[in-house]
Amino acid sequence: MAQNNSSNNLVVPRGHAALEQLKYEVAQELGISIPQDGYQGNMTSYENGSIGGYITKRLVTLAEQQLAGQFSGQ
Repeated sequence: MAQNNSSNNLVVPRGHAALEQLKYEVAQELGISIPQDGYQGNMTSYENGSIGGYITKRLVTLAEQQLAGQFSGQ
């Protein structure tokens, strides 16, 4: 079973499931398969970095869209 030794704390704890789903979606789009047991230790740094980078890019895009929507309504 995979252990999570991350020191990162989610601001919205309920968001964990959504981030996990996003990780699998991004990996699939990039053609990277994540092992079923969730252990990513055998994956390359490049693969893990690509997944993380695309997740960040997508989250920034979503935040920009939300901010643009907030300011366009004023």
